Amino acid sequence: MELKRVVVTGMGAITPLGNSIADYWTNLVNGVSGADFITLFDASKFKTRFACEIKNFDPFNYLDKKEGRKMDRFTQTAIIASDEAVKDAGITADNVNHDRVGVVFASGIGGLITFQEEVTNFANGDGTPRFNPFFIPKMILDIAAGQISMRHGFRGPNFAVVSACASSTNAMMEAFNLIRMGKADMIVTGGAESVVREAGVGGFNAMKALSERNDDPKTASRPYDKDRDGFVMGEAAGVIIVEELEHAIKRGAKIYCEIAGAGATADAHHITAPHPEGLGARNVMNVALEDAGMKPTDINYINTHGTSTPLGDIAEVKAITEVFGEHAFNLNISSTKSMTGHCLGAAGVIEAIACIMSVKDDIVPPTINHFTDDPELDPRLNFTFHTAQRKTINAALSNTFGFGGHNACVIVKKYTN
Repeated sequence: MELKRVVVTGMGAITPLGNSIADYWTNLVNGVSGADFITLFDASKFKTRFACEIKNFDPFNYLDKKEGRKMDRFTQTAIIASDEAVKDAGITADNVNHDRVGVVFASGIGGLITFQEEVTNFANGDGTPRFNPFFIPKMILDIAAGQISMRHGFRGPNFAVVSACASSTNAMMEAFNLIRMGKADMIVTGGAESVVREAGVGGFNAMKALSERNDDPKTASRPYDKDRDGFVMGEAAGVIIVEELEHAIKRGAKIYCEIAGAGATADAHHITAPHPEGLGARNVMNVALEDAGMKPTDINYINTHGTSTPLGDIAEVKAITEVFGEHAFNLNISSTKSMTGHCLGAAGVIEAIACIMSVKDDIVPPTINHFTDDPELDPRLNFTFHTAQRKTINAALSNTFGFGGHNACVIVKKYTN
């Protein structure tokens, strides 16, 4: 069958750098750190006492209180980001067939805050089961997709995707495939994560995955720096509207970019550590390039997974140099996690948005917080340290990798007739 072309026609985001696409992108380009001391709970006894929290966020400025209280924080942010994306895409009651608009949404963990609160309340009680009747609907990670569809009346394909930190990239890939195979005209896709709570921070601390640089939170996320000591937890929601090209043209939609290809692979190596030679990362970039019908030299920018962990950063760079060869030294590479922290299941979509905006505006956001070169990294590589760089970006690639060895990659390019 002839595959249909797929474009992006709307976006929305709530991130540690701003509660709209415009604010998020401005702060990314300006190299702003979203890290600070945790305010969402008392972290004074934790090994890590900072995170990249969403700022100035009151869900009830956006949502009806009665309905908003039935949602975990991750779903609240998903709904609000989807509202921005739907509005941005110019979707109305009469310019789309709601039976052919779907929602494919992701979260790596889902309603951990709700789970913690309900179990804590039970444990602190007298043993009598007094659970909130919305406990389960608030907790399950597919509920964001369901809530978005109900809010907007979208009756097309509707489901959730989970692959740890690769979740929202896998969701975008599923949406892309549904559109190009003609299963829907439009898909609302992305991901949301909000687990900056005792269970989330404590769990990742126990794994020794988080930075413990409590003396200087804003510079704690240091991808590719010799002294990086772990990732900084973030929370976010991001949404893109993917649409069949002819459908978008017919309704006069603005087009941000075209989705060129995507891929998914597994390391089949370890539950948390990457393959030391970047095998899965190398394979997924090759799969995505093949899917897009592109050569390595067609890519101008890679938004890396780049979490600021000692093993992960090295493995990914090894994979990039193997896939791109000499062209690797012509690429711009950056890790926007240096600013947003690692937003787990939402990381893929907010980083894809960074790629989309790079393609649109021909700007590469920087990798901030670089102080000491890592001798294991080739100095000829351009990690876009410190400041954004203006450059023609015809195509950009976004990498995401998750616990369990999940790898996912999406490629976006400038739209041309």
